[in-house]
Amino acid sequence: MATKIPVTVITGFLGSGKTSLIRHLLQNNEGRRIAVLVNEFGELGIDGELLKSCQICPEDEIQENPENTNIFELTNGCLCCTVQEEFYPTMRELIKRRDSIDCIVIETSGLALPKPLVKAFRWQEIRNAATVDAVITVVDCAAVAAGTFASDLEAIAAQRQEDDSLEHETPLQELFEDQLACADLVILNKTDLVDDQQKYQVVELVKNELPREVKIVSSDYGKLDPSILLGFESAVEDNLDSRPSHHDTEEDHDHDDEINSTHVILDRTFDPEKLQETLKKLAEQQEIYRIKGFVAVANKPMRLVMQGVGTRFEKFYDRPWKPEEAKQTRLVFIGRDLQSSEIESQLVAL
Repeated sequence: MATKIPVTVITGFLGSGKTSLIRHLLQNNEGRRIAVLVNEFGELGIDGELLKSCQICPEDEIQENPENTNIFELTNGCLCCTVQEEFYPTMRELIKRRDSIDCIVIETSGLALPKPLVKAFRWQEIRNAATVDAVITVVDCAAVAAGTFASDLEAIAAQRQEDDSLEHETPLQELFEDQLACADLVILNKTDLVDDQQKYQVVELVKNELPREVKIVSSDYGKLDPSILLGFESAVEDNLDSRPSHHDTEEDHDHDDEINSTHVILDRTFDPEKLQETLKKLAEQQEIYRIKGFVAVANKPMRLVMQGVGTRFEKFYDRPWKPEEAKQTRLVFIGRDLQSSEIESQLVAL
């Protein structure tokens, strides 16, 4: 294993905090040369841009020598569904650069199953050069506490007893369970948004989904020491039998056909508070799981990052706009049966 590149797979549902976790890891890399593969659901590379703006890779170096950056965006579909088309060619390129890489981190989309991706590390060309050090599953503690994508129906029956989807397994619920079942480490993120009793209930729910002993750690904004995330030496590809999946008997899997993404690009500025209120209303009107993107704000030299899970939002300025960069507002929406024209018309009218 010492001769292989260790690979850490970061999985977790939409908005759980995977990008924040990796961004903090890059900013506190302790001299490690980390390559990152970002798999997004949708056409705009929001997460990839956030990682590139972590101030570890100089902006001018990325601009002048894009082939030298260690952040790769895979945006042509869910990674576990496009292993051959997307993942395999990128891994081959990374293997060629192994002398300049200490480890690889893969951020899967919120819709990806971890197990089919790990199986790709059994392919001979990859197996000889890389190994899955660990699968880390990030859980949005506040969302689970509120009864979202949880499987313990009795614990949340009082809150959502009218929700028929809780009476049977849904594709999203299976995904939540599969991500936990494959984990070597579970990170409870956004614990600052719940009280001690809610956190205890989430921990118990997660433990019930774990097929073996797995450590659970808490985190706010993904701020964890790199030593907690790296160096497991699990060789996950060699012990997949201990990581059960709902899809073990299937050749392939399909995501819920109604889950889709859309994006809006507008050459204009917005008032952040008014925009956030409009986005909240849209999330109430439609079944939107995740909103993320960049916002141009009048008289502000910096780019505003805005991201939301359901009707819960956060925003921060990440970096100045570049002189040659168009000050556009770019937002990605991920959800079920989205009405793209209605989303765009409400933003245009704002």
